[in-house]
Parts: sequence; structure tokens; C-alpha cells
Amino acid sequence: MTVSSTHSYDELVQHDRVHRTLYTDPSIFDDEMRRVFGRTWVYLAHESQVPTPNSYRTGYLGLRPIIVTRDRAGELHALFNRCTHRAATVCRDESGTAKNFQCPYHGWTFKNTGQLVGVPWPDAYGPDFERTDLNLGVVPRVESYRGFVFGTLNADAPPLAEHLGPVREPLDYWIDRAPGGEVFLRNSAHRMVYRGNWKLAYDNAGDGYHPAFSHRSLLQMAERLGESKDMTYFGRTPDRGPMYVQYLGNGHTFIDQRPSYDGPGAFWANQRPQPGREVFEELIRSEYPDDALRYLDLTVGAQINLNIFPNLLIIGNQVQVIEPLAVDRTQLTWYATTVGGVPDEVNVLRMRTQEDFPAFGEPDDQANFEEAQRGLSIPEVEWVQMNRGFGVEGRQKVDADGVVTGPVTDELHMRGYYQEWLRLMSR
Repeated sequence: MTVSSTHSYDELVQHDRVHRTLYTDPSIFDDEMRRVFGRTWVYLAHESQVPTPNSYRTGYLGLRPIIVTRDRAGELHALFNRCTHRAATVCRDESGTAKNFQCPYHGWTFKNTGQLVGVPWPDAYGPDFERTDLNLGVVPRVESYRGFVFGTLNADAPPLAEHLGPVREPLDYWIDRAPGGEVFLRNSAHRMVYRGNWKLAYDNAGDGYHPAFSHRSLLQMAERLGESKDMTYFGRTPDRGPMYVQYLGNGHTFIDQRPSYDGPGAFWANQRPQPGREVFEELIRSEYPDDALRYLDLTVGAQINLNIFPNLLIIGNQVQVIEPLAVDRTQLTWYATTVGGVPDEVNVLRMRTQEDFPAFGEPDDQANFEEAQRGLSIPEVEWVQMNRGFGVEGRQKVDADGVVTGPVTDELHMRGYYQEWLRLMSR
């Protein structure tokens, strides 16, 4: 059975503004879970989180609970975490190793490929009972790009690499900062829930207009320990500065802070001061003098914000996943990363550095998301503006691949991704 929408979405998404109901209407949220999260490629997990045969990790595709598994041959699968008997979840741990999943409700047992292999006292189901009709549901297409695992329910979706398109260049840069491209995500994470729509986080992910104002408390805190450094450049005439924002197509957006830095060691030199890091810096400089600047730069963020629609954000050295819970409730999960091919001290310092923004910067953003959701409740003020830079001659440029580039404070990222949102919602 399919459910048809009564909304005319092309009236709610205009070139320079969107209607408030896109953030507040539960029926639109329900459509998004089917049409956006059900039709495009969605980030599911990182291969380092399912590292060995028979390892697994639970998660979500939109609101659909899933299990990402490796079978005994190491092949990746994404299974619906729902027993085909009476609908209970068959796996209730976040991660682990298992050849089979047994439903705790009535004991039905499934292989980690989804195959039903055990039904207690099956004779009661009669002679026509067919186990093959009751395998776990599967995400039909699962592909990985350099360790990032995506799935889609859409049989007609283009291959993952084609869907990513220009995203691959900054993503490759982020991965290849690590020696040998070895990046590992931890299963433990910062998890934060805010009372607001999931798109508020995606709106903000490509927004270079807010840091000088929203994160003022973070910058002032850093000033008490010395020069505030990182992110202060967002407040220095950013419209005319070297940083830029891009719309990369298919809903993906990108902020590049790297033009504000110059040469090896600059990432580290501009990092906000953190208590206790001095001993690690001294050790790295003394033990590995030839590689010290590269190692120290590797401990701090990559100075890019790469946003892969609809739910994957790469921020600094961390991976953030947007997890919609309801029209006005969203979980943001931050995964810290380590890298291979470096001394242990580099990863220790890297982990300490990754404590910084989720603890001291993300609360600023989530406060804004919740206050925006409160403001969106006012029916008499209908529109959300995304018109900064819109129609200003010479402010933006488009290359041969269709990538749109503009000053870092422009709202072209919203104007771009909402066109992809509209395409998916209107099909």
C-alpha cells in the first residue's frame, strides 16, 4: 500500500525562501521519511565499525531500524531490524559479533544475511509454511565509498560514486590526510537530542554566516586562555575573504576554511588552547622532528565542513550523523576518529582535540535550532528566508560540473539542497 501526499511542494519551495510547514507539519515529515530517506542514498555506517566477518552495528535509515552486518565472507548487508513474525526487533545491542540473530519475543532465528533459519515448533504452521517467504527485509542496494557505507531502497538510483559526484574530491582529501588513508570511527559517541526539525541541522551545516555570532561564547572562552584563533576569521569581513561555500549537486554542500590557513603547522598553530596538550606537543616535536608539523596538523580538524545529503556531516576530524526522530525532534551523533600509521601520541592528542567543539560549540547550535523551531510555530509568519546572495550579480560562479561557489556567508547551500529535496519529494 502506498500513501499519497496532498501537498504541492513546488509551492512551498521557492527560489529564495521555503514555507515554515516544511519544518512543522508531521505529514510532511512522514513524506520525507518515505521519499527522501527512501529514495536517495543514505549513510548507514563506516566499515571500521563492522571490521570483521560476522560483526554488526545497529542504526537507522530514516525511521527504519536496521542492522549493518558483515557475513562470514565479509560481504556487507543492511537488514531491517524487524522480525517477520510479530515485528519485534531481533537485535537490541548497538554493536557486536553474531552469526545469527534470535528474536527475543518468540525465538525466530535469522542468519546475519537475513535468512530465516529457525522457527520453534514449526509443525503448527502447517505443510504450506515457507521459511523463504519470511526472511528479514533487506536494504536492496548497499555500497561503500572508501569505508563510508550507504544504502538505498531505490532500485533506480544511480551508482553511489555517481551520486556523490564532486563530493569525492573533498572526501578523498579528508581521508587521505591519514597515512595510507586509514580512518577509524569509534562506536562510542557524543549523542545529543534537540527539540527541532532535522533540516535545521542541515541548514546550519553549510552556514558560514553564524559562527561569529552563535559561537561568541566559545571564542570568548578561548580568549581567556590566549588568542581565540580558530573560527575568528568568520567575523573578519567574510563576504570578501578567501573562504567559500559550494553547492555540489544532489543535495551535497561544502564549506572550505582552508584558504584561511597557510602552510604546514598552520592548523595546529591556530587551534584554540586546550589544557594538558603541552606535554603531547613537546613529545611529538622531540620524538618525531621531521614529521612533527604534519602530525600536529593531523590532530586538529581538516578545516572543511562536508555535508552529504541527507544525513552525513564531516566536521573537522569528526563524523556527525543526523537522525530524525519526529518532526520536531532530532538526534545528532558525533563520532570521533583515529587514524592508522601514526604514533599513539598523535591519536591521543587527536581524541582530546575532538572533545572541543561538541562540548563547547554544538550546544550553541542546538540552542538556535530549538529557538528556530519555537519561532516556526507562529502561523502568521509563513516563510523562512534563504536569500542571502540571491540575485546579486557576480557574487556566485558555476563551473562546468554545475558546482556553485560563493562567499562563505551566502545561503546558496540551502537554495541548492532544497532543489534536491523538492525533486525527491515531488516524484
